[in-house]
Amino acid sequence: MSSPQDPQPRGSVPAGGTARSAQTANDATDDFKSVLTWRGANQTRLEQARVQVSGNRIKAYGQIIGAATDEHEAFSATYDLLTNDAGITRRLAVHLIRASGETQISITRDGENTWLVQTPQGMERGDFGGAEDVDLALSPLFNALPIRRHNLHREPGEVEVPVVYLYLPEATVTAATVHYTATTDAITVVSPVSNGATITVDSTGFVQDYSGLADRV
Repeated sequence: MSSPQDPQPRGSVPAGGTARSAQTANDATDDFKSVLTWRGANQTRLEQARVQVSGNRIKAYGQIIGAATDEHEAFSATYDLLTNDAGITRRLAVHLIRASGETQISITRDGENTWLVQTPQGMERGDFGGAEDVDLALSPLFNALPIRRHNLHREPGEVEVPVVYLYLPEATVTAATVHYTATTDAITVVSPVSNGATITVDSTGFVQDYSGLADRV
């Protein structure tokens, strides 16, 4: 599924245009609403999210539905994400449904850069290594947060991103580091669940394909 203006693949320039005209076209996509859908690589999982973007600010409401596999039980997770105007996460709320019942997970970041995390294991308060992003396991949507903020969808670069990492369907939260290396063709990511996967994104920074995880449909 394409974003509202059918953005060019990462690193491309519209026919007859220049790199500057491509940048202008990219800037035009920074205010939009869309519904994005990803299919799991093994086709036992589906994610769909309604995304509203205004500059660097992102608001997303989505759901991940996963069938039982050898790695995890069947689950459904509904999430509500909001960032501030700089693209830094303000809050994430997750409603997780498994055979054992329902679980509410709340992750918020206050004005003093302190995270407050509420899970079935209890409440935790801390800076989580200076994290400015949350990362939800099995979801390609959340990769857009650091990719957009560090401009990795528009120019090559390399960055280590501390995150508050939420595992699904276990509902556990830990501090983690995700490493992104962007070239003109793709982005390589090393994370708690990936040892060098390749990501391709559209011109707005949202994932088109995440090797071994999911692709957009």
